[in-house]
Amino acid sequence: MSSDVAHEVEFESSFEAAPVVAIAIGLQVVLAVTSQTQDWTTWSFPWWIWLLPALPETAMFVIYTWRRPHRRLVQMGIRREAGIALAALASAANAVLVFAVIASLVRGDERSGAQLLLKGITVWGTNVILFGLWFWIFDRGGPVRRIQPDAPPPDFQFPQMENPDLAAPGWRTHFIDYMYVSYTNSIAFSPTDAMPLSRWAKLLMLFESGISALVVLLVAARAVNIFK
Repeated sequence: MSSDVAHEVEFESSFEAAPVVAIAIGLQVVLAVTSQTQDWTTWSFPWWIWLLPALPETAMFVIYTWRRPHRRLVQMGIRREAGIALAALASAANAVLVFAVIASLVRGDERSGAQLLLKGITVWGTNVILFGLWFWIFDRGGPVRRIQPDAPPPDFQFPQMENPDLAAPGWRTHFIDYMYVSYTNSIAFSPTDAMPLSRWAKLLMLFESGISALVVLLVAARAVNIFK
């Protein structure tokens, strides 16, 4: 990897990906502390269950912001693999939380609208952030391969690719572009900004919109009934 490519990837990781990961960690810590102080439970799990995704996310934050482990992983040739493994652990932990919230709803345990909304916002927001990371990590082989001359074909077709005359000179996708795709897919339950081209991109968007629909529709409907 050239020094220019390494610098671009480090900048994107430190100033775009890392702050968003920190938001996910913050949501989970706030909910865990609130659950402990207010004696909230989610299905059969105690308050600390909300900290499970924060563990791999904290490791991701360290890798994205601290140059020493970042460059060490690059030298070992496993930086992308480490990011995939941590994203998988965080996604699995958040999937457990989504299941716990839905199970708690089905069992009729959720009787506080504010509590349910905070739980819903946390699992939904974490879902958006994690899928944004997945899109960023996998599209065209990842952030390193995308800016190299021999980059693979795109997995997402952004508007700037269709209309290069409207794009800024030297435009390329950044982490924020993938976060926007993830957010709109979670809200509209369909692609709006960028179209998925590869099968894995379509499957990821399918899973994300499916999880989002469950959380939004079930949590929102129950919360409205509680507030009434």
